[in-house]
Amino acid sequence: MEKKFIMTAFGKDRPGIVAQIAQIIFENGCNLEDSNMGRLADEFTLILLLSGQSDGIQDKLSKDFKRLEREKDIFVFIRPLDYSIADTKNNNSFCTIEVEGIDQTGIVYKISSLLAEHDINIETLKSQKKFSPNSGTALYSMVIKVKIPEGMLKDELDRKLDDLAEDLNVDITIK
Repeated sequence: MEKKFIMTAFGKDRPGIVAQIAQIIFENGCNLEDSNMGRLADEFTLILLLSGQSDGIQDKLSKDFKRLEREKDIFVFIRPLDYSIADTKNNNSFCTIEVEGIDQTGIVYKISSLLAEHDINIETLKSQKKFSPNSGTALYSMVIKVKIPEGMLKDELDRKLDDLAEDLNVDITIK
């Protein structure tokens, strides 16, 4: 029977981290089904969905990843999932929300709270702080893919986000 796991890992950024993680996954006969990997500050981070079929696979993976932690300073956490593919027959629609403005505390909190209040699910969220080359001002950008529940119109969401954009003094667009 196939077992699915979610795994997170991170370590000081350097060449070879992905290869070392992927090697353990491969050597244990597992399949890497989905991933999100990238550098945050000076750490390389990984979030993975993997599957395997052999008995005791979680113990085998945990043992190998503990060795990787000791030898390579890559910290790994793995958890089994009770996973099934989501029902795609509903009438939910997807859209992308883009946010740009001067960096300030609370942007993610306030936008994600508004979305949660309206039962809008965040599928992905990517954000970045960078500095303006001219002034050195800290700028914040965020791209959020969301699933809008049946019965809610994008125009309605657009109005709510416009009000929040004004309060935060940022630009928010929906695509």
